[in-house]
Amino acid sequence: MNSSSDTHSPAFPGKTAILGSGTWATALAKLILANNRTIGWYVRRDSLIADFIATGRNTAYLSDVEFDVSRIRFSSDINEVCDEADTIIIAIPSPYFKDETDKITAGISGKNIVSAVKGIVPGDNVLITDYMQSRFGIAPDRCLVIGGPCHAEEVAMARPSYLTVACSDIDRAAVFAQTLSGKNTHTITSADVDGIEYAAVLKNVYAIASGIVHGLKMGDNFLAMLMSNAIREMASFVNTAVPVSRDICDSVYLGDLLITAYSRFSRNHYLGSMIGRGYSVKAARMEMEQTAEGYYAAKCIHDINERYEVAMPILNGVYDILYRKAKPDETVIRMAEYFD
Repeated sequence: MNSSSDTHSPAFPGKTAILGSGTWATALAKLILANNRTIGWYVRRDSLIADFIATGRNTAYLSDVEFDVSRIRFSSDINEVCDEADTIIIAIPSPYFKDETDKITAGISGKNIVSAVKGIVPGDNVLITDYMQSRFGIAPDRCLVIGGPCHAEEVAMARPSYLTVACSDIDRAAVFAQTLSGKNTHTITSADVDGIEYAAVLKNVYAIASGIVHGLKMGDNFLAMLMSNAIREMASFVNTAVPVSRDICDSVYLGDLLITAYSRFSRNHYLGSMIGRGYSVKAARMEMEQTAEGYYAAKCIHDINERYEVAMPILNGVYDILYRKAKPDETVIRMAEYFD
């Protein structure tokens, strides 16, 4: 490690804990336990912990995945889990992120924070790592991000999966990447923390657009043009907001966009598909059992872009459909007027 703050710290990553109990948290717990003897795990509901201990499975999400619960220190007390950990992986959906992390009173300023949120803080309109640095005094070189491209469901099924670990301290990223690596899980490292966070937020919005096009039965030809223009739009925004050298065709940007836009596991695509098939936005959201982060992301990026003024017709079109009751068919045709 090249951080002087490591002098009196245990070897990175040390004791590892996960905050959150959804699909992504569950898949990451499985990966971490393959390379670590134990983990701490914050699960908000005591009833879910009891079921987990009794069955060896997360009965709410990815219930087919088995765990050796003797290696997991469960707690519904977020401060207990944070206090015992050296590295904290946050896998809480962005709409609930602030309410949950604001419960933290334990001293975590010297700990390592790994964001697996793939979202932005609604209302504050700031990236997860930026929020953790400002709110809890976490040093930038102790903030890491887990990027794609992969779905939690395929990680859980032990299918070949690819992850990107980003940190301004590339050595720290490399060490943590090893804790996720395995026979079926391949890892890449990057220093583009903010760029990867923004790309992960945007790809959820574009997945909603993809779903809307699918629901409208506009066909693969149109969808291909939509995604081609979406990656250009993503590049324009990310390069403006975080002006560093990057290849937008790298898997963590383009690959994560494609998997979210096309996969049957994509919640954001599913939300868009229902809207395209005629559901109101409210009805479509009520129909879903899990959180579609793109709904919140569309507003966050729309508001942030008032500062940058990047041309984003796809983002603006999705925002209009979700928040201004614009008609999906008419709005998608307007998007297409800007296609190159």
